[in-house]
Amino acid sequence: MVVASQSWELALPGCRSLKEKRSVVRSLRDRLRAKFNVSVAETGLQDVIDRAELSLAFVTSDGRMAESILDKTDRFVEEHAGARIVRVRRDTY
Repeated sequence: MVVASQSWELALPGCRSLKEKRSVVRSLRDRLRAKFNVSVAETGLQDVIDRAELSLAFVTSDGRMAESILDKTDRFVEEHAGARIVRVRRDTY
């Protein structure tokens, strides 16, 4: 069994209020959950308007499968129009 997690620090260049930020983060979080069946949460920078930290975690039986899902989720976040990746942290156990 493999437990995998990944966190992104995101720049949100178009956000001018916490309400706009929440909209972008919520959209990304919900789309990640629906598409990849992973647990996702905003884990930091909640009070910073133009930054966000989003983390995901999941369990799988295969290490290669975990790496594949992490790669796919990373590309998915990278392609999201409202967010730009500043930093990524990835862990597998």
